[in-house]
Amino acid sequence: MTNVKWTGGDEHWAKKGDVRLFLWNKKAAAGVPHAGTILFVHGSSMAGQPTYDLQVPGRPFSSAMDWFAQHGFDTWTMDNEGYGRSDKHRPINSDISNGADDLAAGSEYILKATGAKNLLMYGISSGALKAALFAQRHPERVARLALDAFVWTGEGSPTLEQRKKKLAEFQAKTRRPIDRAFIHSVFDRDHPGTADEATIDAFADAILTLDSSMPTGTYVDMCSKLPLVDPAKIRMPTIVLRGEYDGIASIEDLLAFFQRLPNMQKQFSVMAGVSHASFQQKNYLMVYDILHAFYTLRDPLYRGG
Repeated sequence: MTNVKWTGGDEHWAKKGDVRLFLWNKKAAAGVPHAGTILFVHGSSMAGQPTYDLQVPGRPFSSAMDWFAQHGFDTWTMDNEGYGRSDKHRPINSDISNGADDLAAGSEYILKATGAKNLLMYGISSGALKAALFAQRHPERVARLALDAFVWTGEGSPTLEQRKKKLAEFQAKTRRPIDRAFIHSVFDRDHPGTADEATIDAFADAILTLDSSMPTGTYVDMCSKLPLVDPAKIRMPTIVLRGEYDGIASIEDLLAFFQRLPNMQKQFSVMAGVSHASFQQKNYLMVYDILHAFYTLRDPLYRGG
């Protein structure tokens, strides 16, 4: 395995009680108009830097943070408690609610450090659940919310149907082991071929540099406690992104959630040729384009009434 090092950004640390949370920041490129401050939220089986600051030779802008920084965004990601460089000393399973607590601490730190009034949020998979729950609790801190590979009730989810078979095992311990084969399985389970092998291998190297096991809490929550988010309380402009082949949530489940979002500045985007891990797919630049368009879309002048 290649031991991955991250460069070109700044390390920061936020506190949640006695828990230290690691944040990684890549500033907007010089000379580009400031477009906003993004907080990227990772999923169940990988920390922030492997997901959002991945470097793959011959694959330009594998790092979403680099791409959005070049387009004028101040970019941040954070390792949730139990992941990556953040503290792992508490005997807990780091569930969705705990992750939303992490985002409360991390967002408070970012807003103070940057002077930003609010954040653009992006979360993927269980990270989307954490981001949505955080946005529900702290709407004043979120300007726009992007939910990728999100799941609401879990109805019609082939991935969760399989995962539920091991629910008792996940409930019995706070962490689960991961290895290279497991990371490859994330890309093989829905529609093999949507990501190239070099990217999957680089992603595995980056993940395994930081972690050999992951908390069980998000798996337990997604298998036994959905729904965790009330769409009626998500009041900011929101985009729901769904990979064409993603098995984590059915289109019907997501559309039912989308229909209940009260802010009419909302979008639903199905991403062609994409399965679960959007930024590691062959069509990753298309995903960036969709997200960039949402974050830079001008606010409506007329809202009716």
